[in-house]
Amino acid sequence: MSEKPNILLIMTDQHRADHVGFMGNPTVRTPNLDSLASSGCVFENAWVSNPVCMPNRATILTGRMPTAHGVILHAASRAWLAAPFSRRLRCAGDRPARRCKSHLQHGRSRNSVVDCRGHGAMLAHQPAGWDRFEDYERYLDKPPKDPEDFYGFERIELSIDHGARVTGHHLQWALAHGANREALLAPHDANAPGQKRSDEWWQIYEAPYDERFHSTWYATERTQDFSQSCSERSEPWMAMCSFPDPHHPISPPGPWFDRHDPADLPLPESRHDPLTHAPAHLRAFQRLHPADQRDWVAPCGYGNDRLLGQAIAATYGMIEMVDEGVGRILEQLNALGVRDNTIVIFTSDHGDMMGDHGLFLKGFMHYRGTLQVPLVISAPSMPAQRVQGLASSIDIAPTILELCKLRGYDGIQGHSLKPMLSSEDVRVRDHVLVEDDIATITAKLTPIPAKTRTVITEQYRYTRNAKGEEQLFDLQADPDEMQDLTASNHPARGQMMEVLADALMAADDAARGAPTEDGHVPGLS
Repeated sequence: MSEKPNILLIMTDQHRADHVGFMGNPTVRTPNLDSLASSGCVFENAWVSNPVCMPNRATILTGRMPTAHGVILHAASRAWLAAPFSRRLRCAGDRPARRCKSHLQHGRSRNSVVDCRGHGAMLAHQPAGWDRFEDYERYLDKPPKDPEDFYGFERIELSIDHGARVTGHHLQWALAHGANREALLAPHDANAPGQKRSDEWWQIYEAPYDERFHSTWYATERTQDFSQSCSERSEPWMAMCSFPDPHHPISPPGPWFDRHDPADLPLPESRHDPLTHAPAHLRAFQRLHPADQRDWVAPCGYGNDRLLGQAIAATYGMIEMVDEGVGRILEQLNALGVRDNTIVIFTSDHGDMMGDHGLFLKGFMHYRGTLQVPLVISAPSMPAQRVQGLASSIDIAPTILELCKLRGYDGIQGHSLKPMLSSEDVRVRDHVLVEDDIATITAKLTPIPAKTRTVITEQYRYTRNAKGEEQLFDLQADPDEMQDLTASNHPARGQMMEVLADALMAADDAARGAPTEDGHVPGLS
């Protein structure tokens, strides 16, 4: 591996750890991801720092916790100049590019991040309208002029939305390839023009256009074009290939919709969990049938086994299409002769309950279905292995920087996973901290607590929210998280409360260093 290896960060959205073959799923077919895993380091105990998209994506980019980088919920954009690893690579002479889904901005253009220098949320001089690059309405006629620097990425080609709706640069790309505009702009509601729609839940349907226009093929093709152009110029590169799937609405196109018979799929053992001792908001979510769902992002109950089978089957189709895209990208790297100098990382921003404990989707549900994610790092000269030590999304940024032999910026809270790439017995952390916050005004209107914090060790998961409600599970003895040990005042409760307190104090101390940049940021002073 050269002094400046290529970096390919592949990310899916809302993809559970156990929804890939290499993590033991016997049904979903992911041969290309399985092959990548067989040649790299599989982290079997990888967890998020926040179980929803925007906060954890900002954590992956910065190596900082949500309360440190400022994106604590979906209503706050990632600060324009707060240091990401992508800009550190760019200042060192690499050429980062972002592909497809970003989800670092809410797109409402109200300059949502205020000056909170003590927490590193913003540095200075954010241009007017800086947080509108992920406003899909700006892309309906033509893409706006790209900024010279988008969180360190010099080139952005975005697919902003989910499900069958096509927006961002992806929209213009699909139209140029002959797609029907009306079909591409399918709404996120029960009136969306989907085909083969589920009678149980409007969010399950076949996309109303040919598969060649889908975001998976868009992300695949544009990543291939970028890596080829850089390789032809013998330039080191970094690409973030971010697939919007398998996030809901669950709407794979064409042949990917019917690849699995819902009646044949195994269903989670925990789906009938009465949640007797669970926090009140989880029981409220469980009572909300998908048919009564008013907001396409709102958590809900699973309804019945027939619906659950339909959801899993369509989700597996989305995952298998992504796997095919990953295979095409990796095949091209081999054809270009650059695979041996490319670090490939595969992960997801969070998971999905997918029927576990009678629940769907994500948000303030700190079970392993939402918190545990797949993580593979395939680095040249590193042995293929599987490791049990804990890893977190917050560790990805410092790992990339160390693999590229670059000094990190101030305020990084994650740990480099590089020592674990060489030995399955090495540990870099003894716990993972998970933060989850919601706007206070929303919390007043729902049973959701304003704050939830979780700490995970190799044996236990302990969760406590702002209402004082708790959960404690032995992950080794009870991997399905069915026996809440707080009900019996288990001795581990006091121990894990101490771990949580220590984790919170350590995270606060690590966050005090404000991020700084090395080098000039193009277009900004």
